[in-house]
Amino acid sequence: MKSQDQVPATKRRRPIKGRLAIPTVAVSLLLAACGSGSSSTATSSAPSTTVKSTAPAILVVDQANSPATLDPALQYDTDSYVVYRNIFDQLLRRDPTTSKIIPWVATSWSQTTPTTWVFQIRKGIKFSNGTPLTGADVAFSLNRILNPSFASPQFANFSVVQSATASGQTVTITTSAPSPTLLTYLTTLSIVPQQYVTQVGNQAFDLHPIGSGPYVLSNWVQGSEVVLKANDHYWAGKPPYPTVEFRTVPLAASRVADLLSGAADIAIELGPDNATQIKGSANAKVIAVPTERVADLYMNSLNGPTASLQIRQAIAYAINYPSIIKNLEQGYAKPVKEVLTPASFGYTNTVPGFQYDPTKAKQLLAAANDPHPNLVFPTSPAFSSAVVQAIQADLEAVGFTVQIVTTDQPTFLKNIQSPTHNWGSIRFGIWSCSCADADGTIYPLFHTGSIWSSYSNPAFDQLVVAARTTLNVAQRKQDYRDAFAILQKDVPAIGLWQNYAIDGVRSNISWNPGPQETFFIPQIKWVG
Repeated sequence: MKSQDQVPATKRRRPIKGRLAIPTVAVSLLLAACGSGSSSTATSSAPSTTVKSTAPAILVVDQANSPATLDPALQYDTDSYVVYRNIFDQLLRRDPTTSKIIPWVATSWSQTTPTTWVFQIRKGIKFSNGTPLTGADVAFSLNRILNPSFASPQFANFSVVQSATASGQTVTITTSAPSPTLLTYLTTLSIVPQQYVTQVGNQAFDLHPIGSGPYVLSNWVQGSEVVLKANDHYWAGKPPYPTVEFRTVPLAASRVADLLSGAADIAIELGPDNATQIKGSANAKVIAVPTERVADLYMNSLNGPTASLQIRQAIAYAINYPSIIKNLEQGYAKPVKEVLTPASFGYTNTVPGFQYDPTKAKQLLAAANDPHPNLVFPTSPAFSSAVVQAIQADLEAVGFTVQIVTTDQPTFLKNIQSPTHNWGSIRFGIWSCSCADADGTIYPLFHTGSIWSSYSNPAFDQLVVAARTTLNVAQRKQDYRDAFAILQKDVPAIGLWQNYAIDGVRSNISWNPGPQETFFIPQIKWVG
């Protein structure tokens, strides 16, 4: 078998079937989007992007779904952010080895009062249309997420922010209370150009995003592929691959086949069975790391049969957790008792969780007002069909009827985030905030009114708000212990396991995504 850099690019690329329709916008602005900024010198805080040997002209990445959006404030799903985080720069980053927060667009910061943070913005960064990145762009990027009419799924992460203002290259962020998690969330804040977004509007910006990152959007065929071209004037150094193709390949088996044949360099979002296939190859290898991500089964506590506590409890006892982890996850998972993993601050391991007890599940169903409930189980190709079907089988074995409804990932997310909470009864999900803190998981998932939450409990709300507004570490830990005790009692979701990120890569690649599962292309080294 040929090594990846020996496979001709014309044979490795899939044909582009069509082009994304361009809405009517100012022609000059769209032409500007294709330009490039002048070069700038990277400071010592930026990691080297040098590879040890010649990288291929095209890096091909197979992913399960097409990005739902390339606007970094509009979505937070894996298939979107692995692409858009390479078009944009983030205010802060995490060291890929230590996970320590490090400078990026902001070179330094200080806390001048318990509720006031001041950030110095790096000089010399330019967006790919040549416009300088200023403090005003940073403030705009954050205020855009905080605008209620924008309805950003990331609003809960930053809701403690009261204001973000800029003066030259200095940005001041004021919070409504002391925030122990502000810096962690700012590692996920991608900086967008205020002038361009304001002039073309949100819809056009989503289709033709401009950032200051290592890559620029070349082509986006929705449902098929996204092609990025290197920003040769990137402030942190020339990117290692001239072109990167993110291809939508829904079937994991097909992603593996592409990897093993040399048609793809990286196949992400794989399962344990796929890892077994790859391990036998001399030309590819598996990268598997335990992550912040927690695999959960969420329940609609506000609508339908799962509004009944007894029904939710019956579901929790009906699932054969050991069997799923052993037979389906095959060692690439660790059981958890709560909706969090040990990789995040606030993990308590103090609640009992739920054990597989089908007899108790049947007893709870018999005592419920609806002893034979029909559950609607929405899902998408982003999630393991084997896991979804195993949960369905476990529930039907104790008396439930379970209807699985599969849609594409953008439709799935849109339905989940609907304010009517009519998305169904239960759903499987794998969640991470990339912030290493309980606040980024249980606040957005369960706080009343969150775009992700189909649950409401004022006592829980009070605890998670208290935990995100104090700098007292011991008090925060106690607040989370109490909050998880409430979730154990109310059962709006079940923590299933700590998820491993399983990716397949060519044997030439050296890469450590870490517990935050970063996918920054300059960190993906081609070592020969």
